[in-house]
Amino acid sequence: MVSSPHEAHHRIFQENPGLFASAFRTLGIPFPEPVAVSLMDTDLTEIRPVERHVDTLLRIDLAGGDSLLLAIEAQGRKDPDKRSSWAYYLAHLYAKFRYPPVLLVVCRDKGTAEWAAEPIRIGLEKHPSLAVYPLVLGPHNVPMVTDAARAAEDLPMAVFSAITHSNDHDIAAILDALAEALRATDADAAAVFAEFTEAGLGATPARELWRNLMGTGLSHFRGFVAESFRDEGRLESRGEDILRILAVRGVAVPDEARQRITDCKDLAVLDVWFERAVTAPTADAVFDES
Repeated sequence: MVSSPHEAHHRIFQENPGLFASAFRTLGIPFPEPVAVSLMDTDLTEIRPVERHVDTLLRIDLAGGDSLLLAIEAQGRKDPDKRSSWAYYLAHLYAKFRYPPVLLVVCRDKGTAEWAAEPIRIGLEKHPSLAVYPLVLGPHNVPMVTDAARAAEDLPMAVFSAITHSNDHDIAAILDALAEALRATDADAAAVFAEFTEAGLGATPARELWRNLMGTGLSHFRGFVAESFRDEGRLESRGEDILRILAVRGVAVPDEARQRITDCKDLAVLDVWFERAVTAPTADAVFDES
């Protein structure tokens, strides 16, 4: 299940789709001129009972009539299983929509970013049948926005910079610039950006610094973004409870079952699984509808 920093790091692209243009400029990658950006369903589940979700999925319509898909994954740590998932996502998206898919991975530490950027080659060593080259944004290539005027010019990128560099020694300067820029912008917009920043900083010293900068711990801002993060927290907690019960009872949980539980985004379903986990003899029995 995702954490609040995880959610903030990719969901900001949902709230501000134009951020991807700044991101690609940061990577120095030429990008066709978009004319429209659409948020798409992130559920890539197949008929077989395995739930798969990309973090954020955007359809980008380009000048000239072509379109592509931008799959955005927020990665907080190295996870060998993710590499096969990313290859699956791209192949599935292309087969389903017939649009060229592009994978963008966003990271908050350099080591994870370097790992995520490694090519994924499937097939023969000398002649892979499938090769994936993720685009990666992390502390190594996302600029530190430490000037308030620059932050005001591109607030989504300034927030993204703060989240990405949350563990950097220069985070105070980044937050100072962002706070100054937000105080000079529209209150409704500032509310959203401020909450994204707080959630994205996670359990780091930077979060307390941010709360002090904003004065009231952001309690005066609108709560609709914060509420979505609280929902994610409830989902994560319930999934962990299910796995904990099975572990205490000595029930083996295969990786596929573990992924299904941690990826589930329906609290009502998780509640049913929780009740079954108390007596289920196997992990499969937790999902049994009979």
